[in-house]
Amino acid sequence: MKIKNSLKALVKRHRDNRVVRRRGRLYVINKTNRRFKARQG
Repeated sequence: MKIKNSLKALVKRHRDNRVVRRRGRLYVINKTNRRFKARQG
């Protein structure tokens, strides 16, 4: 999992990427291609 200041560029890398808020943190998750994972905060 990558930890980044900005998730905007990572979301655009794959069409199935989603930004999700969990416990005050922002996550990028992808159900179809699980290698696209990132966290902010």
